[in-house]
Amino acid sequence: MSGLVKGKEVHFDDTYLHVKLDDGRIISTPIDWYKPLKNATIEELKSYKFICKNSGIEWESLDYHLSIESMLQLHEQKVA
Repeated sequence: MSGLVKGKEVHFDDTYLHVKLDDGRIISTPIDWYKPLKNATIEELKSYKFICKNSGIEWESLDYHLSIESMLQLHEQKVA
């Protein structure tokens, strides 16, 4: 990746984790890829914060951190 990929918003549905980037793009990956998130309650999922200059997401109550860049890389690996 060239440059820092920064998140702006996080949304969930029954199947996907959606992250809106500060440049307007939206990354959607299956929530099944992230076991701690898949097993979390909706309240736990909503309790996130951006970390590392908005390049990562933290769910403190789940002790789980996710790099937004890794979401892009994981998606590319699954698609290839």
